[in-house]
Amino acid sequence: MSTPSVRHPLLSVAPDKLRPTQLTVGKAEVAAKREEWRGLGKKKRKELLAAQWFPGILGPKGKVYIVDHHHLGLALLEEGVGSVPVLVQRDFSWLEPDVFWRTMEFSRWAHPYDAHGQRTAYEAFPTSLTSLTDDPYRTLAARVRVAGGCAKDATPYAEFLWADFFRRQLKLSGGKVTEKVLQQALPLAHSHTAAYLPGWSGTIE
Repeated sequence: MSTPSVRHPLLSVAPDKLRPTQLTVGKAEVAAKREEWRGLGKKKRKELLAAQWFPGILGPKGKVYIVDHHHLGLALLEEGVGSVPVLVQRDFSWLEPDVFWRTMEFSRWAHPYDAHGQRTAYEAFPTSLTSLTDDPYRTLAARVRVAGGCAKDATPYAEFLWADFFRRQLKLSGGKVTEKVLQQALPLAHSHTAAYLPGWSGTIE
């Protein structure tokens, strides 16, 4: 067994080498981030990358796993960005894969749930950001937050909890988040039914 030696270094990593710690993203969010990137000039792009570090964990065989910013990472990969800054939080490269994933989940650095909100085996984690599947309810959760339906919360995977809530409450025709669906989701977000969720901003009656 090797001795962990990394102490919060800042690495430069190609987006296609980043390993995800979740199975899904909201592809509409990824598209929006790509559009935002395209609208930036060279200087603004450089500033964004300098300010937007990806929190990472070194896993088995030295692979770099990111524990946040999956949407941005996929957007930058699809836009052909050569490298992004990764701030390594912990070095778990010496762990066996099963111990690594159990440790990651215990630390709330991994979310082994699929696009239907169902728990999966650790082997289901994709090895590339390009293999992340679309969960439109994750997009709905993000749009509800931006529209004031709930507050941004530091709880890990908070928007996945909101996505699962809306998955039980609303049907998405063709998997699309329309303005009509958003207007249906907002009062639900403020209702007492959602009071257990992180960032809930309704009224206690």
